[in-house]
Amino acid sequence: MTFSHLITTSFTAASTADDVLSGTTLRGLRAIVTGGSSGIGTETARALATAGAEVTLAVRNTEAGNAAAEAISRSTGAIRPRVMRLDLTDRTSITEFIESWDGALHLLVNNAGVVTSGLERSAEGWELQFATNHLGHFRLAVGLHDALARGAVERDGARIVSLSSTAHMRSGVDFDDLHFERRAYDPQIAYAQSKTANSLFAVEATRRWAADGIVTNTVNPGGVATGLQRNFSQKQRESLNAAEAAGVFKYKTVEQGAATSVLAAIAPELAHTGGHYLDDCREAYTVWNDAALAEHPHGVKEWALDPALAERLWQVSGELIGR
Repeated sequence: MTFSHLITTSFTAASTADDVLSGTTLRGLRAIVTGGSSGIGTETARALATAGAEVTLAVRNTEAGNAAAEAISRSTGAIRPRVMRLDLTDRTSITEFIESWDGALHLLVNNAGVVTSGLERSAEGWELQFATNHLGHFRLAVGLHDALARGAVERDGARIVSLSSTAHMRSGVDFDDLHFERRAYDPQIAYAQSKTANSLFAVEATRRWAADGIVTNTVNPGGVATGLQRNFSQKQRESLNAAEAAGVFKYKTVEQGAATSVLAAIAPELAHTGGHYLDDCREAYTVWNDAALAEHPHGVKEWALDPALAERLWQVSGELIGR
Protein backbone atom coordinates (compact mmCIF):
# COMPACT_ATOMS: atom_id res chain seq x y z
CA MET A 1 0.00 0.00 0.00
CA THR A 2 1.16 3.53 -0.80
CA PHE A 3 0.56 6.39 1.64
CA SER A 4 3.46 8.79 1.06
CA HIS A 5 3.10 12.20 -0.52
CA LEU A 6 -0.67 12.04 -0.85
CA ILE A 7 -2.56 15.27 -1.51
CA THR A 8 -4.64 16.31 1.49
CA THR A 9 -7.00 19.22 2.11
CA SER A 10 -8.87 20.71 5.04
CA PHE A 11 -12.12 19.12 3.85
CA THR A 12 -13.57 15.76 4.89
CA ALA A 13 -16.30 13.26 4.09
CA ALA A 14 -18.76 15.54 5.89
CA SER A 15 -17.89 18.60 3.79
CA THR A 16 -20.36 19.86 1.20
CA ALA A 17 -19.82 21.42 -2.20
CA ASP A 18 -20.66 24.81 -0.72
CA ASP A 19 -18.05 24.29 2.00
CA VAL A 20 -15.40 23.65 -0.65
CA LEU A 21 -16.43 26.74 -2.62
CA SER A 22 -16.79 29.08 0.34
CA GLY A 23 -15.18 32.42 -0.48
CA THR A 24 -14.35 31.37 -4.04
CA THR A 25 -15.34 33.39 -7.09
CA LEU A 26 -15.59 31.57 -10.42
CA ARG A 27 -16.70 34.42 -12.63
CA GLY A 28 -15.56 33.86 -16.19
CA LEU A 29 -15.11 30.12 -15.75
CA ARG A 30 -16.95 28.08 -18.39
CA ALA A 31 -17.93 24.60 -17.24
CA ILE A 32 -19.75 21.59 -18.66
CA VAL A 33 -21.36 19.06 -16.33
CA THR A 34 -22.60 15.88 -17.98
CA GLY A 35 -25.63 14.28 -16.39
CA GLY A 36 -26.47 17.63 -14.86
CA SER A 37 -30.24 17.09 -14.72
CA SER A 38 -30.28 15.15 -11.45
CA GLY A 39 -28.38 13.96 -8.41
CA ILE A 40 -24.72 14.79 -7.95
CA GLY A 41 -24.60 16.41 -11.38
CA THR A 42 -27.27 18.96 -10.52
CA GLU A 43 -25.66 19.71 -7.17
CA THR A 44 -22.24 20.14 -8.76
CA ALA A 45 -23.72 22.50 -11.35
CA ARG A 46 -25.64 24.43 -8.69
CA ALA A 47 -22.54 24.94 -6.56
CA LEU A 48 -20.42 26.06 -9.51
CA ALA A 49 -23.13 28.42 -10.77
CA THR A 50 -23.61 29.90 -7.30
CA ALA A 51 -19.91 30.76 -7.26
CA GLY A 52 -20.31 32.60 -10.56
CA ALA A 53 -19.36 30.00 -13.16
CA GLU A 54 -21.03 29.85 -16.56
CA VAL A 55 -22.40 26.31 -16.47
CA THR A 56 -23.73 24.13 -19.26
CA LEU A 57 -25.79 21.07 -18.39
CA ALA A 58 -25.07 18.33 -20.93
CA VAL A 59 -28.07 16.04 -20.66
CA ARG A 60 -29.91 13.37 -22.60
CA ASN A 61 -33.32 14.61 -21.44
CA THR A 62 -33.46 18.35 -22.13
CA GLU A 63 -36.84 18.71 -20.42
CA ALA A 64 -35.33 17.44 -17.17
CA GLY A 65 -32.24 19.56 -17.84
CA ASN A 66 -34.31 22.73 -18.25
CA ALA A 67 -36.18 21.96 -15.04
CA ALA A 68 -32.87 21.56 -13.20
CA ALA A 69 -31.48 24.76 -14.71
CA GLU A 70 -34.59 26.71 -13.73
CA ALA A 71 -34.45 25.34 -10.19
CA ILE A 72 -30.79 26.31 -9.87
CA SER A 73 -31.45 29.84 -11.07
CA ARG A 74 -34.56 30.26 -8.94
CA SER A 75 -33.01 28.95 -5.70
CA THR A 76 -29.64 30.69 -5.94
CA GLY A 77 -30.15 33.81 -8.04
CA ALA A 78 -27.28 32.61 -10.21
CA ILE A 79 -27.21 32.91 -13.97
CA ARG A 80 -29.38 30.15 -15.38
CA PRO A 81 -27.24 27.28 -16.67
CA ARG A 82 -27.41 26.58 -20.37
CA VAL A 83 -28.87 23.23 -21.40
CA MET A 84 -27.51 21.22 -24.32
CA ARG A 85 -28.53 17.74 -25.43
CA LEU A 86 -25.94 15.00 -25.12
CA ASP A 87 -26.51 11.27 -25.42
CA LEU A 88 -23.26 9.53 -24.51
CA THR A 89 -24.34 6.34 -26.31
CA ASP A 90 -24.92 8.15 -29.60
CA ARG A 91 -21.86 9.19 -31.61
CA THR A 92 -23.92 11.65 -33.67
CA SER A 93 -25.19 13.35 -30.52
CA ILE A 94 -21.66 13.66 -29.14
CA THR A 95 -20.35 15.04 -32.43
CA GLU A 96 -23.16 17.59 -32.62
CA PHE A 97 -22.46 18.69 -29.05
CA ILE A 98 -18.76 19.15 -29.76
CA GLU A 99 -19.41 21.06 -32.98
CA SER A 100 -21.96 23.27 -31.22
CA TRP A 101 -19.53 24.28 -28.50
CA ASP A 102 -18.15 27.74 -29.16
CA GLY A 103 -15.07 29.23 -27.56
CA ALA A 104 -12.91 28.19 -24.65
CA LEU A 105 -13.75 25.59 -22.03
CA HIS A 106 -12.17 25.67 -18.58
CA LEU A 107 -13.80 22.74 -16.81
CA LEU A 108 -15.35 19.47 -17.99
CA VAL A 109 -17.04 17.36 -15.32
CA ASN A 110 -17.67 13.85 -16.66
CA ASN A 111 -20.39 13.10 -14.15
CA ALA A 112 -23.03 11.17 -16.10
CA GLY A 113 -23.28 7.43 -15.64
CA VAL A 114 -25.53 4.49 -16.16
CA VAL A 115 -26.12 1.27 -14.23
CA THR A 116 -27.88 -1.68 -15.83
CA SER A 117 -29.43 -4.71 -14.18
CA GLY A 118 -28.81 -6.93 -17.19
CA LEU A 119 -26.86 -7.03 -20.42
CA GLU A 120 -27.64 -4.12 -22.73
CA ARG A 121 -25.68 -2.96 -25.76
CA SER A 122 -25.16 0.26 -27.66
CA ALA A 123 -25.87 0.58 -31.37
CA GLU A 124 -22.26 -0.51 -32.01
CA GLY A 125 -22.77 -3.66 -29.94
CA TRP A 126 -20.68 -2.36 -27.04
CA GLU A 127 -21.63 -3.27 -23.47
CA LEU A 128 -23.75 -0.32 -22.42
CA GLN A 129 -22.12 0.62 -19.11
CA PHE A 130 -18.64 0.70 -20.66
CA ALA A 131 -20.00 2.46 -23.76
CA THR A 132 -21.69 5.19 -21.72
CA ASN A 133 -19.54 5.66 -18.66
CA HIS A 134 -16.18 5.45 -20.43
CA LEU A 135 -16.34 5.53 -24.23
CA GLY A 136 -18.93 8.29 -24.45
CA HIS A 137 -16.96 10.53 -22.12
CA PHE A 138 -13.73 9.60 -23.89
CA ARG A 139 -15.14 10.72 -27.23
CA LEU A 140 -16.48 13.93 -25.67
CA ALA A 141 -13.21 14.86 -23.97
CA VAL A 142 -11.09 14.14 -27.04
CA GLY A 143 -13.46 16.23 -29.14
CA LEU A 144 -13.29 19.14 -26.68
CA HIS A 145 -9.51 19.05 -26.30
CA ASP A 146 -8.90 22.20 -28.33
CA ALA A 147 -11.53 24.14 -26.39
CA LEU A 148 -9.92 23.00 -23.14
CA ALA A 149 -6.48 23.99 -24.42
CA ARG A 150 -7.81 27.49 -25.16
CA GLY A 151 -9.32 27.59 -21.71
CA ALA A 152 -6.00 26.60 -20.19
CA VAL A 153 -4.35 29.64 -21.78
CA GLU A 154 -7.07 31.94 -20.44
CA ARG A 155 -7.05 30.73 -16.84
CA ASP A 156 -3.61 29.19 -16.35
CA GLY A 157 -4.93 25.68 -16.72
CA ALA A 158 -8.05 23.68 -17.57
CA ARG A 159 -9.41 20.67 -15.73
CA ILE A 160 -11.37 17.52 -16.37
CA VAL A 161 -13.08 15.75 -13.47
CA SER A 162 -13.79 12.06 -14.06
CA LEU A 163 -16.26 10.37 -11.70
CA SER A 164 -15.40 6.85 -10.65
CA SER A 165 -16.66 4.79 -7.72
CA THR A 166 -15.63 2.42 -4.97
CA ALA A 167 -17.06 -0.17 -7.35
CA HIS A 168 -13.83 0.05 -9.35
CA MET A 169 -12.27 -2.22 -6.72
CA ARG A 170 -14.32 -5.16 -7.98
CA SER A 171 -12.71 -5.35 -11.40
CA GLY A 172 -9.98 -4.07 -13.64
CA VAL A 173 -10.43 -3.70 -17.39
CA ASP A 174 -10.68 -7.02 -19.24
CA PHE A 175 -8.99 -6.15 -22.53
CA ASP A 176 -9.66 -9.65 -23.87
CA ASP A 177 -13.43 -9.29 -23.50
CA LEU A 178 -14.38 -5.65 -22.96
CA HIS A 179 -17.97 -6.16 -24.06
CA PHE A 180 -18.84 -9.50 -22.47
CA GLU A 181 -19.00 -11.38 -25.72
CA ARG A 182 -17.53 -14.53 -24.18
CA ARG A 183 -17.73 -14.32 -20.40
CA ALA A 184 -20.94 -14.55 -18.40
CA TYR A 185 -22.48 -11.14 -17.84
CA ASP A 186 -22.43 -9.67 -14.36
CA PRO A 187 -23.73 -6.08 -14.19
CA GLN A 188 -21.67 -5.35 -11.09
CA ILE A 189 -18.45 -6.42 -12.80
CA ALA A 190 -19.40 -4.48 -15.94
CA TYR A 191 -20.03 -1.34 -13.89
CA ALA A 192 -16.77 -1.87 -12.00
CA GLN A 193 -14.85 -2.19 -15.25
CA SER A 194 -16.29 1.10 -16.51
CA LYS A 195 -15.36 2.85 -13.26
CA THR A 196 -11.79 1.56 -13.44
CA ALA A 197 -11.72 2.88 -17.00
CA ASN A 198 -12.80 6.32 -15.75
CA SER A 199 -9.77 6.40 -13.48
CA LEU A 200 -7.36 5.15 -16.15
CA PHE A 201 -8.65 7.86 -18.48
CA ALA A 202 -7.55 10.50 -15.97
CA VAL A 203 -4.07 9.01 -15.77
CA GLU A 204 -3.48 8.95 -19.53
CA ALA A 205 -5.29 12.20 -20.32
CA THR A 206 -3.00 14.00 -17.91
CA ARG A 207 0.10 12.38 -19.40
CA ARG A 208 -0.94 13.37 -22.92
CA TRP A 209 -2.42 16.79 -22.23
CA ALA A 210 -0.57 18.29 -19.27
CA ALA A 211 1.74 20.09 -21.68
CA ASP A 212 -1.40 21.81 -23.05
CA GLY A 213 -2.31 22.92 -19.53
CA ILE A 214 -5.05 20.29 -19.12
CA VAL A 215 -5.09 17.99 -16.10
CA THR A 216 -7.60 15.29 -15.19
CA ASN A 217 -8.38 13.82 -11.79
CA THR A 218 -10.72 11.04 -10.72
CA VAL A 219 -13.18 11.35 -7.86
CA ASN A 220 -15.17 8.87 -5.83
CA PRO A 221 -18.26 10.73 -4.63
CA GLY A 222 -19.05 8.06 -2.05
CA GLY A 223 -22.35 6.35 -1.37
CA VAL A 224 -25.15 8.70 -2.39
CA ALA A 225 -28.74 7.59 -2.99
CA THR A 226 -29.48 8.94 -6.50
CA GLY A 227 -31.43 7.94 -9.59
CA LEU A 228 -28.39 6.00 -10.75
CA GLN A 229 -29.52 3.18 -8.48
CA ARG A 230 -32.96 2.79 -10.04
CA ASN A 231 -31.72 -0.01 -12.28
CA PHE A 232 -29.91 -1.94 -9.55
CA SER A 233 -30.71 -5.62 -9.52
CA GLN A 234 -31.80 -7.30 -6.30
CA LYS A 235 -28.29 -8.72 -6.01
CA GLN A 236 -26.77 -5.26 -6.33
CA ARG A 237 -29.12 -3.83 -3.70
CA GLU A 238 -28.31 -6.64 -1.31
CA SER A 239 -24.60 -6.11 -1.89
CA LEU A 240 -24.96 -2.38 -1.22
CA ASN A 241 -26.96 -2.96 1.96
CA ALA A 242 -24.42 -5.49 3.20
CA ALA A 243 -21.58 -3.06 2.54
CA GLU A 244 -23.35 -0.35 4.49
CA ALA A 245 -24.08 -2.74 7.38
CA ALA A 246 -20.41 -3.77 7.44
CA GLY A 247 -19.32 -0.15 7.64
CA VAL A 248 -17.68 -0.19 4.20
CA PHE A 249 -19.38 3.10 3.47
CA LYS A 250 -21.86 5.50 4.97
CA TYR A 251 -24.48 7.16 2.82
CA LYS A 252 -23.78 10.81 2.08
CA THR A 253 -26.14 13.60 1.18
CA VAL A 254 -26.04 14.83 -2.41
CA GLU A 255 -24.36 17.99 -1.14
CA GLN A 256 -21.60 15.91 0.43
CA GLY A 257 -21.38 13.67 -2.62
CA ALA A 258 -20.65 16.64 -4.88
CA ALA A 259 -17.92 18.01 -2.63
CA THR A 260 -15.04 15.96 -4.04
CA SER A 261 -16.07 16.77 -7.62
CA VAL A 262 -16.01 20.46 -6.82
CA LEU A 263 -12.71 20.09 -5.00
CA ALA A 264 -11.13 18.51 -8.08
CA ALA A 265 -12.57 21.34 -10.15
CA ILE A 266 -11.25 24.29 -8.16
CA ALA A 267 -8.74 23.34 -5.45
CA PRO A 268 -5.36 25.07 -5.90
CA GLU A 269 -3.65 21.86 -4.78
CA LEU A 270 -4.84 20.24 -8.02
CA ALA A 271 -4.36 23.12 -10.44
CA HIS A 272 -1.40 21.62 -12.25
CA THR A 273 -1.34 17.97 -11.26
CA GLY A 274 -3.50 15.10 -12.44
CA GLY A 275 -3.90 11.38 -12.57
CA HIS A 276 -4.94 11.29 -8.91
CA TYR A 277 -7.87 9.37 -7.43
CA LEU A 278 -9.67 11.46 -4.82
CA ASP A 279 -11.90 10.17 -2.04
CA ASP A 280 -13.54 12.22 0.72
CA CYS A 281 -11.80 15.39 -0.52
CA ARG A 282 -8.27 13.98 -0.43
CA GLU A 283 -6.10 11.67 -2.47
CA ALA A 284 -6.78 8.00 -1.79
CA TYR A 285 -4.05 5.58 -0.82
CA THR A 286 -3.19 2.82 -3.29
CA VAL A 287 -3.90 -0.81 -2.41
CA TRP A 288 -2.93 -4.10 -4.04
CA ASN A 289 -5.28 -5.53 -6.63
CA ASP A 290 -6.23 -8.44 -4.36
CA ALA A 291 -7.09 -6.17 -1.42
CA ALA A 292 -10.59 -6.58 -0.01
CA LEU A 293 -13.02 -3.72 -0.51
CA ALA A 294 -14.38 -4.16 3.01
CA GLU A 295 -10.91 -3.52 4.43
CA HIS A 296 -10.06 -0.54 2.21
CA PRO A 297 -13.26 1.36 1.35
CA HIS A 298 -11.30 4.57 0.79
CA GLY A 299 -8.45 3.11 -1.21
CA VAL A 300 -7.77 2.87 -4.93
CA LYS A 301 -6.53 -0.31 -6.57
CA GLU A 302 -3.30 -0.41 -8.52
CA TRP A 303 -5.14 -1.41 -11.71
CA ALA A 304 -7.00 1.92 -11.69
CA LEU A 305 -3.78 3.98 -11.74
CA ASP A 306 -1.43 1.81 -13.78
CA PRO A 307 0.20 3.98 -16.50
CA ALA A 308 0.70 1.06 -18.90
CA LEU A 309 -2.94 0.00 -18.61
CA ALA A 310 -4.03 3.62 -19.00
CA GLU A 311 -2.06 3.97 -22.23
CA ARG A 312 -3.43 0.68 -23.54
CA LEU A 313 -7.01 1.68 -22.73
CA TRP A 314 -6.54 5.01 -24.53
CA GLN A 315 -5.27 3.23 -27.63
CA VAL A 316 -8.10 0.69 -27.59
CA SER A 317 -10.70 3.38 -26.97
CA GLY A 318 -9.36 5.46 -29.83
CA GLU A 319 -9.61 2.49 -32.16
CA LEU A 320 -13.18 1.80 -31.08
CA ILE A 321 -14.39 5.34 -31.72
CA GLY A 322 -12.32 5.75 -34.87
CA ARG A 323 -9.78 8.28 -33.62
